[in-house]
Amino acid sequence: MKIVIATAVYSPMINGVAVFSHNLAVGLAVRGNEVLVLCPSQTGRNYSEMQDGVKVCYLKSVEAKVYPDQIHEVPKKRHLFYRHGFRVSVFPRAEVAKILNEFNPDVVHVQVSDPIGLSVVGYARRHEIPVVTTEHNQPEVLTEPLHIPRLVKKPVNALLSAYFRNRQSKSDFVTMPTKQAIEHLIYAKGEEFPVPVAAVSNGVDLSHFKPGRAEKAMYEKYGVPEGRPIVLYVGRVDPEKKVGVVIEAFSLVLSKVPEAMLVVVGDGVDLTRLKKEAARLGVSKSVKFLGKVLVPDLYEIYKMGSVFATASEIETQGIVLIEAAASGLPLVAVNAGAVAEVCVNGENGFLCEAGNVSEIGGAIEKILVDDKLREKFARRSVEIAAEHDFEKTLDKFLNIYRRVLNHKVK
Repeated sequence: MKIVIATAVYSPMINGVAVFSHNLAVGLAVRGNEVLVLCPSQTGRNYSEMQDGVKVCYLKSVEAKVYPDQIHEVPKKRHLFYRHGFRVSVFPRAEVAKILNEFNPDVVHVQVSDPIGLSVVGYARRHEIPVVTTEHNQPEVLTEPLHIPRLVKKPVNALLSAYFRNRQSKSDFVTMPTKQAIEHLIYAKGEEFPVPVAAVSNGVDLSHFKPGRAEKAMYEKYGVPEGRPIVLYVGRVDPEKKVGVVIEAFSLVLSKVPEAMLVVVGDGVDLTRLKKEAARLGVSKSVKFLGKVLVPDLYEIYKMGSVFATASEIETQGIVLIEAAASGLPLVAVNAGAVAEVCVNGENGFLCEAGNVSEIGGAIEKILVDDKLREKFARRSVEIAAEHDFEKTLDKFLNIYRRVLNHKVK
């Protein structure tokens, strides 16, 4: 098949949608499909290049300086505007039409309802090309970082939900990463939906994430002491990820497990504040901020962990949770978003009340002090992660593409 993937974020950016879009494009190409990616340029100018068997067309873009680009290092001080801002293609319709006229796709798969995604859907509708969309976001993902008043946030979330539903209803097939995410967004009001909807995991290449012991050189490289219980967090270090809640919970753990260490992997606008918070709590010597760590080192970093902890309330699935589980880590997370399908309470970890510092700390402590429980959760984590093997994700999407193509032919 000739497949177009339209996305607002793509390599070299690092976030869930960018990683998924890249993995999907490369995986589809490896399976023998001709794949074209449309995304904003990170230079501003439009150009195209081949990457891992995929043609990537970077479209003209401008900076949205209110959010960092996730490529360059985030400044130590948090600013309203950033030198290296997130880039957006504002008026891509003509570019999109020219590229797609030349490519002549069989099916298009849209990841984000940005101007590129909307332009691709419009083109596909005019040319009777099947459209598959994946909704990666929930309204809360967009409104949580804005810190708007609760009275305002509720109606804004309702409007965003209506917008998301309306956009998805223009597709031939809709996917979301989890059943819980679908229930929350698509069927929250119990209404019928005119388009087929299915849960398809974002998936992880499990060949990279295995249980085991990290190489000694990795401990030395990142200054992490061997032999200590490690509570691990991997992900963006932004306010909406609630890393501060994990640090506060960890400070409670230290009273019972004083040799424990918290390792925070990732960069973001909240990093400087969190370092100050660790100092305020008196736990700086037991908290290690590694900043951004890229593969293949990241595969080894996971192996350092004794337990993976997150307090994020806005996950539509959480790729890092799957990666941690595949690496044989017990999980501690909050019962919000859609993490319950990866962190299964009492099976491979504990789900805690959102924002409940003492409960999160208690869950981490239980796992660290009980070797048998930790081993039991570790085994189950690997089993649960196996259901999210990216090869299964590819199989499902290829079946969906064939389904919408056959429906168009009929």
